[in-house]
Amino acid sequence: MKLVTKAMEAKMPKLYSTENIPQEEKQIFAKFFMPDGNFTWYAIEGQKEENGDITFFGLVDSVHDRELGYFTLSQLQQARGALRLPVERDLHFDNKNIRLGDII
Repeated sequence: MKLVTKAMEAKMPKLYSTENIPQEEKQIFAKFFMPDGNFTWYAIEGQKEENGDITFFGLVDSVHDRELGYFTLSQLQQARGALRLPVERDLHFDNKNIRLGDII
């Protein structure tokens, strides 16, 4: 499964472009999850880097903690859960108009 499509790249807000929007109002454009683990990543902003990687800003949610921060596409591609399954993108999450306040 492709974690980020060209269509997603075209519509994802650039890094720092939502910093003047209240935290609870920030729109989430993608959800990634570990099917055999305890991590979910909610991307709010994203930007393609010169090396081809994408840096995201969003919420990292796990059983033990919830934290806003940065993560990269390459980190998602390398992450594995208990059964060594790769991270997936929630295909049913697109265009749901989910805000950060709906999750936290």
